[in-house]
Amino acid sequence: MPNILIADDHDLVRDTIAAYLETVEGFKVLTAPNLQTALGQMDGIDSIDLLILDYHMPGMNGLDGLKRALKAYPATKVAIMSGVANREVANRAMAQGAHGFIPKSLSPASLVNAIKFVLSGERYLPFDFGTSQAAPASASSASDLSEREMQTLEQLCIGLSNKEIARNLGIQEVTVKLHVKNLLAKLGVSNRTQAALLAKERHLC
Repeated sequence: MPNILIADDHDLVRDTIAAYLETVEGFKVLTAPNLQTALGQMDGIDSIDLLILDYHMPGMNGLDGLKRALKAYPATKVAIMSGVANREVANRAMAQGAHGFIPKSLSPASLVNAIKFVLSGERYLPFDFGTSQAAPASASSASDLSEREMQTLEQLCIGLSNKEIARNLGIQEVTVKLHVKNLLAKLGVSNRTQAALLAKERHLC
């Protein structure tokens, strides 16, 4: 079971998220109130698979804390979590090597999915925090989609289920669901059938 370390200076937020993840998913979750404590715990007995850093907690100094964590522990996935950071901050964090940007406004289910997404080796950034807004359906093209999203779209075009796509691509089903969600937003459609039809019209698959 993956080990997760959540560093946040708000006790209620930190402890509530940790308790939820341990109860619902069975993750082993450690917590820290600031960056320095978190980095100290990284040297402990348990290896940390995912370090989640609150953007505004003591010691972070903007994204300097992210840089410190990534440099000191290159084998650990590091994500930024925030309740107030804007799109610019989110994109800078991803550009500087963050494995994910997690808004505190996410629903509990979406939070779990985001964490699973990062743990699976993917990079998580909510679509509405991306560099640009979704392109209109009439302007959609392959250049708007990541390589993995294109692979998922190709599977949708032949009518496969999320479980079948996950098996074919060698990824988790929850990861497929997130790719599909992003695809629908980028293509400007409301369901997978419309996505497949549009993709065929635009010769994307």
